[in-house]
Amino acid sequence: MNSLLFKRSARLFAKPSFIEGFARAIDIGATLNEYKRNKTEAEADYEALKSDWYAVGDSIYEAVESYKI
Repeated sequence: MNSLLFKRSARLFAKPSFIEGFARAIDIGATLNEYKRNKTEAEADYEALKSDWYAVGDSIYEAVESYKI
């Protein structure tokens, strides 16, 4: 999986460092969880759909590149 595809598909997930990961292990109240949020449901849908289509485009590009002569 290329890094661009991961970057686009993981936009809703937290990516903690080692120290933050350790802190999350002892964070009982889940106070360290912070996710990207959208202002409206329509904006969230738009961002999710855009991300999906970028992932499809990236997959097609990778397939074409792998068969390129």
